[in-house]
Amino acid sequence: MFIPTLLSPDTSVTTKETSDILYSNFSYNPDTYYFLYVGDLKNYSLNYFVRETLARRLNKNNVQFIAIVPDVCVQYNYANILVINPVATEDMITNHTFSGLTTPPRMSCRLKSSTFMSAVSKSQTIRLLIETILQHQNQLYVNLYESLVEMTLDSIDGVSVLGPDKNIAKQFNDKVFQRNNLSHIVPLIEGYCCRNRKELLQTTATLWDTWKDGVFVSSAYSAGGANSAVTHCQQEVETKFTDEYCDYLVTKYLPHDLDPTVLGVVANENEVFIAGIADQVIQDGNRFVGSTFPTVATKEQQKQLRDYTIAVGQELGKAGYRGIFGCDYLIDKKGEIRFLEINARKQGTTLEFCFTMEQTLPEGSPMLPELEYYAVTENRFPPNTVEMNGNHRSIHWGTYNYKLTSKQLTTGYIPQNPYERETFKKIAHKELIKDFAILEHLGTNFLVQPGTFLARVVSVARCAEDVSEGLCQGVGFIKQTITEA
Repeated sequence: MFIPTLLSPDTSVTTKETSDILYSNFSYNPDTYYFLYVGDLKNYSLNYFVRETLARRLNKNNVQFIAIVPDVCVQYNYANILVINPVATEDMITNHTFSGLTTPPRMSCRLKSSTFMSAVSKSQTIRLLIETILQHQNQLYVNLYESLVEMTLDSIDGVSVLGPDKNIAKQFNDKVFQRNNLSHIVPLIEGYCCRNRKELLQTTATLWDTWKDGVFVSSAYSAGGANSAVTHCQQEVETKFTDEYCDYLVTKYLPHDLDPTVLGVVANENEVFIAGIADQVIQDGNRFVGSTFPTVATKEQQKQLRDYTIAVGQELGKAGYRGIFGCDYLIDKKGEIRFLEINARKQGTTLEFCFTMEQTLPEGSPMLPELEYYAVTENRFPPNTVEMNGNHRSIHWGTYNYKLTSKQLTTGYIPQNPYERETFKKIAHKELIKDFAILEHLGTNFLVQPGTFLARVVSVARCAEDVSEGLCQGVGFIKQTITEA
C-alpha cells in the first residue's frame, strides 16, 4: 500500500523520481483541468467548493483537484491523493515496512506545516507533475489551507496561489505584531511583549502575586495549543518555554466560560464578509479541540464580535491581505469581550460553515472558497454575495478533533466517511433529526505520535443537546480503537 506509485505513463516519471511520494492513487488525464490542494486531509472536502468555483468562472466542464497531504493512513477513501511525509517515509525505510508487513507497526506523525510545505515545494515529483499539467493548461491554481513562506511552488511561471499573500499572512500571524498594531480597534487583555526568554522570565517573575488566576504565555507563533500555556508558577514557565531568542506574549489569564471565534473573508480594505460565529471548545486553558454552532453569545455580544472582526479585517485589507481569516475572542465572567488573536488563514470552522451556508443562503450564493477566489483574483466580492442572517434551517453542529497527547497504538479502524456535506443537507431538509460522522481515521496498527490527529468527529442535528450526544458517541468509538503504546 505504501510503495511509491507512478503518477502515469504520460508523465515519464521513474520509480526513483517518485521516491519522495509515500502513496499515490492519481493518474494524470490531459483532458482534465486540474488544480492542486496542499494541506491536511481533514480539509479535503473544501476543494469541492473550489472545484465548483473554477468550473463556473473558467467555463470548464471537467475540473479536478490533486490533494497533496501529509496524512499517513491505512487506506484512502478519496480520489487523486499524493502523500508526502518525509518523517514517516524515513521510518518506513528504517523499519523495512514497504513489504506490507504490520510488524513493527507503521508510524503516523503530524508534520509541522512549515516542514510539509517545504517538502512539497522541493519535491521533484510534484515539480514534474506541475510541468506536465502546464503543458496542457496555461495556469495552475494551488489551494492552500494556510499560506506559508515555505511554499515556493508559486515561483514557477503559470502557478498561482488561491489564498492570502504568504508574507502578509506571516506578519499578521505574529501575536506580538497583533498586540502592537491592533490595540486601537479591539479590546486587549492586560499583558506584555517580551523579546527573548530572559525578558520573559524577568517579566513573569513579577506577576504571580497580582495575577493569581494564572499567566498565559505564548510564543509569537502558536496555534491549537502548541507553543502556549496557562502557567501558575515560575517553574512552569521555565520548563515549558526554552527558546532563548523567541518573541513571547505574556497576558493575564481571565477565567471565562465562552471562547467565540468569528470567520470572515477580506476582499479589500472596505469589504469584509462575515461567515458566522461559533464557540470554540478549549481544554487545559489553551488547547483547541473543536467548535460548536450556533454560538451561545447574546445578540449584543454577537454584534460586537462582528464589528470587531470587520475592523480587524479592514486592517488586514489595508495591508494587502486577501482571503479567509478568523478572529478568536473570550467573553469573561462579567460578559465583557476580549480579543485573543487573528488567524491569518482558514480556520477549523471553515468547512462546516460552507456546509451551513450552502443550506441557509439563497441558491447560487457564493461559498467561502468562491469569495476567496474573487478576493485574491479581483480584489472584490461577486455581486450576489449574501451573509447569513439567522439560522432559519435550525442547523446545529459540533466538531471534535481527536488529537493525541501521548504515544498510542491503533488497534481498530473506522472507515473514512466522505459524506459530511450530505449529512448537513439531510438535517437542513428534515430528512434526519441528528447524525454524526467519524472522519479521517488513520487505521489500524499505527504507532501514532503525540500531536497527531487520530480522527475527527462531526455531529449535526436540529438542537444542541443532540449535537453533544453525537460528539460523545463519536469520541467513544474512537477511544475503542487505541491503546497505550
